[in-house]
Amino acid sequence: MKQIVSFFTSLKLTVTLLAFSIVLVFVGTLAQADEGLYGAQAHYFKQWLVIGAHLFGHKVPLILPGGYLLGVLLLVNLISAHIYRFEFSRKKFGIQLAHAGVIVLLVGQLSTDMLAREMQMHFAEGETRGYSESASDYELDFVSGGQVTAIPEKLLKSGGELKIENLPFTILVRTNWHNSDLSFRAPMLSNAPPLTPNGVALDFDFHRTEDVKTTDQKNVPTVILEFLAPAGSLGAWVASDWTGDAALVEAVQNNYSPMGAGMAQNIVGRLVAPQAIHADGKTFTFTVRPARVRHSFTLTLLKATHTTYPGTDIPKDFRSRVRIDNPQTGEQREVEISMNHPLRYGGYTYYQYQMDAGQAAQAAGRKPTSVLSVVRNPGWLTPYVGCAMVGAGLMIQFLYHLAGFVSKRKTK
Repeated sequence: MKQIVSFFTSLKLTVTLLAFSIVLVFVGTLAQADEGLYGAQAHYFKQWLVIGAHLFGHKVPLILPGGYLLGVLLLVNLISAHIYRFEFSRKKFGIQLAHAGVIVLLVGQLSTDMLAREMQMHFAEGETRGYSESASDYELDFVSGGQVTAIPEKLLKSGGELKIENLPFTILVRTNWHNSDLSFRAPMLSNAPPLTPNGVALDFDFHRTEDVKTTDQKNVPTVILEFLAPAGSLGAWVASDWTGDAALVEAVQNNYSPMGAGMAQNIVGRLVAPQAIHADGKTFTFTVRPARVRHSFTLTLLKATHTTYPGTDIPKDFRSRVRIDNPQTGEQREVEISMNHPLRYGGYTYYQYQMDAGQAAQAAGRKPTSVLSVVRNPGWLTPYVGCAMVGAGLMIQFLYHLAGFVSKRKTK
């Protein structure tokens, strides 16, 4: 037991862990060029053990402790040293408080990493939203009679089969593309055979593309599915986020707008046409879309304001005026969300993220829209508490020694 305590309270362990942390941050930062920000976070910092690294376009055989392992060992090392090495006395109270603050920071970061969620809310003026959408996670949704069955996209493994309890058919996943692109199957062009003989694939070609690396882009998953009922196959279909994400649908419409407003509207109408299958006397419509989190209240975008500095195109201010409607409490009020003034409500924080409004949108004939970044972080107070404890501990320790120094000077 003494050897175990000696190991976990050792200053050598602290220095070793800090050295590995520096190496991990350096390697993980370089790897962002090959794996992207979110990929590097998942590969290096949200792992217990890192096996292999992607650097400068090559896979390097490398084994490192991951961010979770380093963080937990540092926390255990600090707590052990706090208990066994530090003297619990008035003389050392400041040091004890400062180290306790560091422990709060480590625990808070772990809770944030495990519990925090980042989402987005897209709406145009006059629209109401009672949900937020993930920016990186997707789901396959089946809707029948108002009942929604959501299957996380990560469960749709190529070649796998899924049997969901309240769905009267088996889902056979032929192909799952993490990122994809599409093109319209114009009658004048020489088109290859459609991917599937049903649904949106009759009007659009989908193909796999490489995963995006930058934070201002996102992957668009597409899956090819076959539904197997007890009576036989219900056919093969394509389900894609291109049809379920309103922002992507708008991008497709803008892409084809040079062909004319009527043609662009016709193409988009074919893209978003509902796909449905019939099984067990019920009709199921389905699509892939960003994973949703439902709220007990709604937000309505009343006004989206985008101003620029006079005589330039440089953005000056983004501002969304929204109305909160909470049927549980009967609350109804209007608030403004701007760049440095988020809205905190119902355990969520709403930040102004993007906007398509002002003269540019008006000149293009687009309806003003706004995108809010929605963050739920139960541990959002821990950094403030931890930093306050560290600052207070250092100040107390400094004042204690200062008082002793002054007292000695007076004695002399």
